[in-house]
Amino acid sequence: MTEFKLKAEARIEKAKILRQMGQVPAIVYGKGFDNMAISLEKIAFNHLFREAGTSNLIELAIDEEKPFKTLVHDLQKNPITEEIIHVDFFKVNMKEKIHAEVPLSFIGESTAVINLDGSLITPVDTIEVECLPADLPSEIEVDISILDDFEKNIKISDLKIPEGVEVLSEPEEVVVFVQEPRSEEELAELDVAVEENVEAVEVEHTGEEAPAEGETADGDIEKKPDEKPEKTE
Repeated sequence: MTEFKLKAEARIEKAKILRQMGQVPAIVYGKGFDNMAISLEKIAFNHLFREAGTSNLIELAIDEEKPFKTLVHDLQKNPITEEIIHVDFFKVNMKEKIHAEVPLSFIGESTAVINLDGSLITPVDTIEVECLPADLPSEIEVDISILDDFEKNIKISDLKIPEGVEVLSEPEEVVVFVQEPRSEEELAELDVAVEENVEAVEVEHTGEEAPAEGETADGDIEKKPDEKPEKTE
């Protein structure tokens, strides 16, 4: 397991001010540990989190205190910019088992994708596990090279799980399979369904149905270019 280290400071300023200063407000909590508000240097944390994620232990050093092991337990992002605006750290006890989500890493090549023009479908990209912090894997590899037709799939029960790690996710859940390409008839049906959906959305937003063929938007009969208007007396 890769070692990740991060420095932090006890938080003094309000969260809004910290963000203006290029800092990220955060909190540390854990069993038998008093919650502590801290601040992180934004660039340093973003760089570390891209590699560590939520499944690698991070050695957190707050001011001059002795560092301790943590996991990123949760984080909040700006819904518009996707910028991380708050982080929750969980202080782990190295002698107690923890629950964590471990990402799946899909490796190899599927001949059903390469030779049969199939589409690789990955409905599951993380699994929940229980283990001691020292046994927590940063990722679990899934070899997709066995997927050489459209009938095969890989379930959670098929994964190679490291010793000391117990999987809590449903064992029969499929994590990856190859979907065969759609036929021309299916694609045509899909186009029709999309068009109908678009029309339904337009009606929902405008409150008006699309004009029938031969009618204008206000309900009048549409005149063709070569038609003459009826005479009125």
